[in-house]
Amino acid sequence: MAATDVQNSRSVLVIDDDDDVRALVCELLELAGYRVTSAADGRSGLRLFHDVRPNLVVLDVAMPGLDGWHVLERIRDISDAPVLMLTAHGAELERVRGLKGGADDYVAKPFGRQELLARIEALLRRARAPQHIEAYEDGVLSVNFARQLVAVDGKEIPLTAQEFRLLSVFVRHPNHVLTPGQLLEHAWGGTIGRSPEQVKLYVSYLRRKLGMTDNTPFRIETVRGAGYRFSPAPLSPSHPHRL
Repeated sequence: MAATDVQNSRSVLVIDDDDDVRALVCELLELAGYRVTSAADGRSGLRLFHDVRPNLVVLDVAMPGLDGWHVLERIRDISDAPVLMLTAHGAELERVRGLKGGADDYVAKPFGRQELLARIEALLRRARAPQHIEAYEDGVLSVNFARQLVAVDGKEIPLTAQEFRLLSVFVRHPNHVLTPGQLLEHAWGGTIGRSPEQVKLYVSYLRRKLGMTDNTPFRIETVRGAGYRFSPAPLSPSHPHRL
């Protein structure tokens, strides 16, 4: 990637009603070479998002008026820009709510400065990765990578952004055993602050949404002590190619 492309992908919007936290995050990002804009509430943050079109958003959950959940919902209506959420709670239910709502990552307050910067860089690196336009098709499961559409037997299956990224990794590596670390690296952008339990949780989401059972032609298998393996449906003469 050209240097100018990297520079143009380093715009960050920080939305947090806590003056001290907002100032700290902005200072960290500016010292790291990012172009930073900030807002003290959700409504101002949304206006700035429309005006600036940042490459990434750091978004606080607990804000008066329009809170982080509503801001995230409105951002996801118009953009796939990575969103990292700041939360005062490390509760699993809150983290799951954010990830299922379209957030790309979360950091609990108080946070480590280097960890926050590493998470942001990982999200931007993943967003800069080349987008492949090919599609997966085995006659049962189809995945359109460019349009982020998934269908089973012709019926469209709605997935969250993170679920789609995980499924994309699986179908690009059929019949390969992928460790939780490999899945975190490819689907989440890194392993810092994450655990195999996140992979296990999202594998269960995919299995349920895609209707996987022991009799399903395709499945995501758990390989004990190793990781997970995507087993595609057998190819038929009318569907001789997968990618």
